[in-house]
Amino acid sequence: MKNSTDRGLAMDSKEKFTSKVSDYVKYRPNYAVEFVNYLFNDIEVSRSVVADIGAGTGILTKLLASKVQKIYAVEPNFNMRSACEGYCDEFVNFVAVNGSAESTTLFDKSVDFITVGQAFHWFDRHRAKIEFQRILRKNGKVILVWNSRVAENVFIRENYELFRQVCPEFVGFSGGSNASPESYSDFFKNGYCDYRVFENDRLLTLEAYIGSSLSASYAPTESDGNYKEFIDGLKELFNKYSINGNLLLPNRTHSYVGEI
Repeated sequence: MKNSTDRGLAMDSKEKFTSKVSDYVKYRPNYAVEFVNYLFNDIEVSRSVVADIGAGTGILTKLLASKVQKIYAVEPNFNMRSACEGYCDEFVNFVAVNGSAESTTLFDKSVDFITVGQAFHWFDRHRAKIEFQRILRKNGKVILVWNSRVAENVFIRENYELFRQVCPEFVGFSGGSNASPESYSDFFKNGYCDYRVFENDRLLTLEAYIGSSLSASYAPTESDGNYKEFIDGLKELFNKYSINGNLLLPNRTHSYVGEI
């Protein structure tokens, strides 16, 4: 496996997940199988060169690596990037890159697709668009994707309220990102993207529910004064809504694909 020289500019938010890597690796969900099939069968990502920007621990990177020609995992956080390297080490077409959305360090016109999993809301949208246009080949496309909780579900509403009350940095799940494709009209060419939604519910034990919640950027750490209140609140919700030791967390994979 090859690594890029550590020379990229990092996102301002790059350190937010430094202490979250272990929980992120263990408990973050995969993307819907139907979404991955859509990328390979409809978008024709197979046998192309892909830059996975804000790759984190490599969840999306690994899903794509087995079928693409080459994949660059661009991630500014050292701990996250190291986890990604370990997770994707089996793939000879995988390259870890110390770079950011605003400064990937990749060559001009070097990739066919850019993927962004669970990270676009951290980017400077204007600067990222300029950088994406620089590294994309002609007719290249950007693929934005989020796993998002089903907001209208009664459990999710109570879960939201717990986070709002206990976590000062909480502005909404996925950084408060709006699922509406119109929210990204200024980013995609002619304001258009192919918007798809795929069901991706999760069945969690208490350990997985707590671990997944702690992997969020806004979640407290053990040294924070609100940590116990947060954990107690999660346990209370789990006991209220779980059945036979498992909690159904309604979840959907939202994707946005288009030229820029």
